[in-house]
Order: sequence, then C-alpha cells, then structure tokens
Amino acid sequence: MTASSPFPHAVFGVSGRTGAAAADALLRAGQPVRVVVRDPAQGRPWADRGAEVAVADLTDLASMTRALSRVRGAYVVSPQYYNREDLFDMAGLIAHTTARAARAAEVPRLVALSSVGADRESGTGWIGMNRSFEQRLGDAGVSTVFLRAAYFMENWLPMVGQAIRSAVLPTFLPTFLAPPQRALPMVATVDVGSAAAALLQEQWTGNRIVALCGPRDYAPDDVAAAVAAALGKPVGVAVLPEAQWPEALAGAHFSSAALAGFTEMTRGLNCAHIDFKSAPGVEERTGTTPLEQVIAELVQRQR
Repeated sequence: MTASSPFPHAVFGVSGRTGAAAADALLRAGQPVRVVVRDPAQGRPWADRGAEVAVADLTDLASMTRALSRVRGAYVVSPQYYNREDLFDMAGLIAHTTARAARAAEVPRLVALSSVGADRESGTGWIGMNRSFEQRLGDAGVSTVFLRAAYFMENWLPMVGQAIRSAVLPTFLPTFLAPPQRALPMVATVDVGSAAAALLQEQWTGNRIVALCGPRDYAPDDVAAAVAAALGKPVGVAVLPEAQWPEALAGAHFSSAALAGFTEMTRGLNCAHIDFKSAPGVEERTGTTPLEQVIAELVQRQR
C-alpha cells in the first residue's frame, strides 16, 4: 500500500486523550480514518466527522482482525485497568491479541503507544505493561514504531484539583515526585497523538523506537508555578511521603496490584531508574505544547 492508498488509518483509544488527538490530526490532514471502539456510541462523534467506525473487543481476535483489515496503518494502545488485580495479565492478553490480529490482517505498519522506561526489565511498575506490549508486537513481524512518551502533563489533573480546592493560603500542590526541584521529561497528550499521526503518514519499514518529550523538562516546582499563574494566588509544593500515597489515591479506586505498580513506578521515577537516558540510540522527537498551557487548561476544567 502506498501513500495514495484508499484504505484508512485505524486509530484505537479515541475515547482517551492520545487516540482522540491522533484521529483528530489525521482527519484535519484530510486522511481517511477508521476509529476502533468497544461501544458504538463512542464512535458516533467520529462518524459525524467522516470517519469509519469499527467495533472490537481488545481481547477478541476475530473482531480485532476485522478492525485491522484493509488499513494502511494503525495507532494501537493498551488501556490499563487499574481497578483489576490481574491488570498485568490483562495487559498481556491485549498485547497478545493485538499482535496476532495485526499479523493476521497483514497491517503494513503500526505505531504503538509505549512509555519512557519500557527498556528496563524491572523496577518500573505500571510501565512493565508497556514493555510487554512492545515485546509482543515486536515478535509479530509487523513494522512497528514504539512511541515511548514521557510523563504525561495531564497526569497532574488530580493534584491540580486538590490545589484548587485547598482552603489554605498559600495553596499547596501535592506531588508524589521528589525532589520537587528536579526536572524530568513531560509531554502533552495532544503532542503524543500528533506524533502518532505524523508517523503513520511517513513511509518506513522495520521496527523503530521514538522517544517523545515536551519542549523542555519540568519539575513539580514548575507545575506549582503554572498553577499559581492560572489561579492568581501563591501555590507551594507539598511532597507526599510514600506512607501517605494509598490515602491520597483512595479516590482513584486502584486495586492493590495497581497501587503496588504505581508505587514501584514512582520510586523508579524519583531515583531516575526510569529515564530516557537509560535507552541510548533511540530517535528523539519533541512536542510543542508547553506545560503552562496544559496546566491552564486543567485549572479551567476544574473550576
């Protein structure tokens, strides 16, 4: 299939941020798109914009193969079920099914959402699910770009909400990341989707790893400064001790396995075990959306 192929790009995860951004970028570029959803209702807004809609269960080989048939490429994601005790097994099943379906459907190329730290064999918590996704797809014999994204800027949404609701002045932004002045790579989810859309429109073969960061690295102190600017009042940073993490995350309804995965991942981030520098030789791309813009939008959404 060439760039002029009439077949669409398949896009998974359109009910989430990066999939929606990828589908939007492709449609705005005049590209044919097939969104893949589990619930037909999730596809209606995309059908209104001219996209095809395919319904598939990520664990069902037959429906996944149909969704991936006659496409010029696909953006695939593995949703993570944080309320399940078997979330790692579930991620493995989704990875296995996606790989088998892509091979059966003879998909020319995949862009697979992954994460910084997926090169590490252990000590990464949740990111181990991304590593499994990479390994299963890498063995499928389908040309694949593994898009290793940095820490999502939108991950700060719950903490920004807590900062807004705080009755204490100065307001404190709670954070699990420490020390608060240490910068780490972050990226906006719209840039992840845009990068995926761009990669799908390029011509390449074989497997590649692309590391995606934002325009610069940011520290929790930078996040607090952005929240302060959006709120128009002082905002400090309160680093939560690990013993307080379960209480702080109670509203997220994590399973005990998910909480353990979060804890291990956060430890890995805080000690720089999870870092792009641990995987030399990968391609690097940079998003354009600054943290300040994302935080301002998060603050507006919470008010």
